[in-house]
Amino acid sequence: MKHIIKALFFSSIILSLNGCGEGEQKAGIDPKIYTDSLFAVMKADRTNYTKLIIKRLGPAGADKIKPNEHWEDLPEGAPLPAQMFRAGAEAVTELTDKFTYSLQSTWPINSQNAPKTPMEKEGLEFIAANPGENFYGEEKLGDVTYFTAVYPDVAVSDACTICHNEHKDSPRTDFKVGEVMGGVVIRVPL
Repeated sequence: MKHIIKALFFSSIILSLNGCGEGEQKAGIDPKIYTDSLFAVMKADRTNYTKLIIKRLGPAGADKIKPNEHWEDLPEGAPLPAQMFRAGAEAVTELTDKFTYSLQSTWPINSQNAPKTPMEKEGLEFIAANPGENFYGEEKLGDVTYFTAVYPDVAVSDACTICHNEHKDSPRTDFKVGEVMGGVVIRVPL
């Protein structure tokens, strides 16, 4: 986390210095640094929720709280990691229009998590074929050009793989811990 904060700090200084003197002043932060930083926070939160909460409850759940995809209908239900992620993404859209993010997969359990644009599909296929690498591109949606980044969403626990492999609607049932299960798509208007 310290290196991310340093990168943001030094990037803002460099951008400020570039604006001093002759030439055109540059404002803002490089979209790649911006999306990489956002993803670092998202990945940390998602991993911690999965390992510290869902993994501790176990597939069968604890005595009082049980992770369940229909958690809202159960007094003892807890949202699954993908549902927590979506709730965060929806809350962010109410706070800012500076970026959006979503969790998507070429093997979605829920069809709303399938890629919707050619860039999203290309990015998801790239990260699945190139473990450990990110995908970056630009796409025009309507009248706006976006910087679109796709980051691998990796199974960090057997809680992830068991849930996906055993789900009745899962199009894939052979996930292993450490494998790419989908991707985080972050989009920033340019």
